[in-house]
Amino acid sequence: MSTRESLLGPRTEPVESSSSGVSWPAILAGAFGTAALSFILMALGAGMGLSSLSLWPSLGSSAQRAAPVALFWIILVQAVSCALGGYLAGRLRTKWVSLHSHEVYFRDTAHGFLVWAVGLVISVFFLSSVGVSLAKDASRARAEGGHDYFVDSLFRVEHPTLEGIDNTPREEAREILAKAVSEPEMSAGDKGYLTDLVSARTGLSQALAEARVNDVVSAAVRTAETARKAVAHSLYWLFAAFLIGAFCASFAATIGGRQRDLHS
Repeated sequence: MSTRESLLGPRTEPVESSSSGVSWPAILAGAFGTAALSFILMALGAGMGLSSLSLWPSLGSSAQRAAPVALFWIILVQAVSCALGGYLAGRLRTKWVSLHSHEVYFRDTAHGFLVWAVGLVISVFFLSSVGVSLAKDASRARAEGGHDYFVDSLFRVEHPTLEGIDNTPREEAREILAKAVSEPEMSAGDKGYLTDLVSARTGLSQALAEARVNDVVSAAVRTAETARKAVAHSLYWLFAAFLIGAFCASFAATIGGRQRDLHS
């Protein structure tokens, strides 16, 4: 035995802890707290939004004006709810002994990220059935009556009457218009047939009927394109909101973990 070993004692190798570095009870508690707070805040935001909306812009906020506020609210909900869940996970986790401060910081950050991930999965699981139902209803409504306004505008006459009303041309026009919106350009055959329908039903000349068809198809395409861009932009902001939520959960977990170690 060397002189150093005789003075300091036998050298011992560090022993890896047999317990897991992940405190799942704390993560689940934080995740459920995140999901619950997110749900009630979203319900509050939806209620305030519907209360402020109006079909007449002069009497209240329009949907276009309320969209930025709704996006800001979603980001705020993600930040607050995920921060709360991450903080709970940090405070409720078990204390790790004989670990370097950098390792403790990493584990707390990982716990916060897992809180965000599990909370997101919980929210998706409970809301997926509602979302599927709403999507089916929206698709059915769009297929049945999404182009009614544009179809009716095709067959308007100067002096409408109730005699001889036949919905067959409108049904055909609705199908043609739906197909035209889903394609880059309306086919010549569909345009010619729709022009003939409009001319026969309204008494317009061929040139005026064709001009009306072009105007209505262009308006329908613009409406569909505007809706598509609005959905795309909303998804971009939703992605940003989720990233902010992940950051807030991870950062709050480090704060909660630090306070848990200081007060134990």
